[in-house]
Amino acid sequence: MPMTLDTVSTNKSHGGVQGVYRHQSRATGTDMTFSVFVPPHADGAKLPVIWYLSGLTCTHANVTDKGEFRKACAELGLIFVAPDTSPRGEGVPDDPEGAYDFGLGAGFYVNATQEPFARHYRMRDYIENELPEIVAGNFPADMARQGITGHSMGGHGALTISLRNPGRFRSTSAFAPIVAPAQCPWGQKALGGYLGDDRSTWKDYDACALIEGGARLPDLLIDQGDADANLELQLKTDLLRQACASAGMAATIRMQPGYDHSYPFVSTFMADHLRWHAERLG
Repeated sequence: MPMTLDTVSTNKSHGGVQGVYRHQSRATGTDMTFSVFVPPHADGAKLPVIWYLSGLTCTHANVTDKGEFRKACAELGLIFVAPDTSPRGEGVPDDPEGAYDFGLGAGFYVNATQEPFARHYRMRDYIENELPEIVAGNFPADMARQGITGHSMGGHGALTISLRNPGRFRSTSAFAPIVAPAQCPWGQKALGGYLGDDRSTWKDYDACALIEGGARLPDLLIDQGDADANLELQLKTDLLRQACASAGMAATIRMQPGYDHSYPFVSTFMADHLRWHAERLG
């Protein structure tokens, strides 16, 4: 059954409606906030859905305010859904040292198993199960036509969620994704903290490991800036290129000269990604 949504705000944009909504989540045990842009459409029409997962420190607001997606979504007829990156609120544990790369804003789209995080940090369940039910029940969404994308930690989420759910998403892309978290400091801190020291439990949350284990996508689009300060240590794009090549999996991985890790980079290529998704979503 569709859950009750509280409407935080709605604004008309490009003939459609940009909304922000809040609800009580059964997955995280907290209030969760997300944004949805619904483009102009005929009464009764069902529209394809693009999921956008944000990166470290972000909420739904980062891409909603800076992603420059609405014009393209209005032209292409795409619903654009942007959830938060982690549970928030009183009683939700955070990194005890207040670091930006673990705890609040850094859920890494996992189901945590380690205390004190196991109760609330269940972003895998939230994104894979709960939020799709809410979107299907409250918006004119055609859930047979879904695509997923994301930035940085959200790119990691988009890749791993799509690889774990074959056939759910007709299209998958990412901007500067963390492709092998088991092999980078951000990922090792997060996966160790949320899942524990047994690295066999990390494989479900590592795109390169999933591909090496047999998971496949029909196609993939990646944009990565070559001036990104995180490229060599954290993002490791070449590992994804190697994994796809070894698996014979189609992937377009583009190095963009002079671009860094910021939203000016994301917004530059956003419309291109949305057109790519629309071609595959019909």
